[in-house]
Amino acid sequence: MLQIDEEIRSGKFPNATSLSKKIEVSSRTIQRDIEYMRDMYNAPIEFDAYKNGYYYTEENFYIKSVPLSEGELFSVALFDQLLEQYRNTPLENDLRSVFKKIEMSLPNKITLDSSFLQNQITFIPDQMGTINPENFSKVFSALKNRHVLDFEYRPLQKTTWMTRRINPLHAVCQKGNWYVMGFCHDKKDIRVFNFSRMQNVTESKEEFDIPEDFNPDKYFDKEIGIWLSATKKYTVELLISAEIGTFALERSWNKNQKIEQREDGSVWVSFETTQLPEVKRWVLGQGKTVKVLGPDELIAQVKEEVAVVLGMY
Repeated sequence: MLQIDEEIRSGKFPNATSLSKKIEVSSRTIQRDIEYMRDMYNAPIEFDAYKNGYYYTEENFYIKSVPLSEGELFSVALFDQLLEQYRNTPLENDLRSVFKKIEMSLPNKITLDSSFLQNQITFIPDQMGTINPENFSKVFSALKNRHVLDFEYRPLQKTTWMTRRINPLHAVCQKGNWYVMGFCHDKKDIRVFNFSRMQNVTESKEEFDIPEDFNPDKYFDKEIGIWLSATKKYTVELLISAEIGTFALERSWNKNQKIEQREDGSVWVSFETTQLPEVKRWVLGQGKTVKVLGPDELIAQVKEEVAVVLGMY
């Protein structure tokens, strides 16, 4: 196809016969490749009956070739496996389409097959809620056009749907889950909504302006998570037992973190964050291997949660 593209761009008006002789394939193969170029690359190929050859109706069109090193080829093959983390989201099909186009743009002497990885690599993605593809595209369209968004929403704490109207300001993907941050007309404040808990999403024609003082970084910690109710900054101190000390040393907690390994193998970690709810969730998940040293607010929250859990048993 790259050779066909080069011949057409040369302005020589090649036909299936001349191309088959030059590339040393059958005329039928040339015709199939041209149809493939039209379908997959949207190549604007037409046949000039007077000049008896093909030409591009758009002068600047050309087939893009992507030269890749051996290491880059491995990464592209692995990419097909990594798409598992986007399963059940509209991104999966779009990214697979991108992957296929990269494959098709490689030189014809290279064959890329990701199947050889299937028995050697396993990718376990984060569990995600299912997102309606139409809702996904409508949210991003409203973000792009700065249009007010109407939808029904079901929070974690409730089983009923509530009508919401927001000015969408920013989208966040946290551990595979998608959220839209926006000014809620009902609450008169910035709120966060999970894509998978939205239904009957409608992009209105009503436009809005993004506040000059809006800064999405105020509402989440990229290393920890997103909780709009958490805006006060705290210094978190954790003591992690030697049992998982290596894990603690390897993990990047925060760009301003402090880590110190003690003589008994335990690890002391300190970092600043506004996201105490997410830190509490992580600490509880580690059980006896992590102890909170500060702040007092986090210690109290962990104690309260542990007491409730103990009461369940």
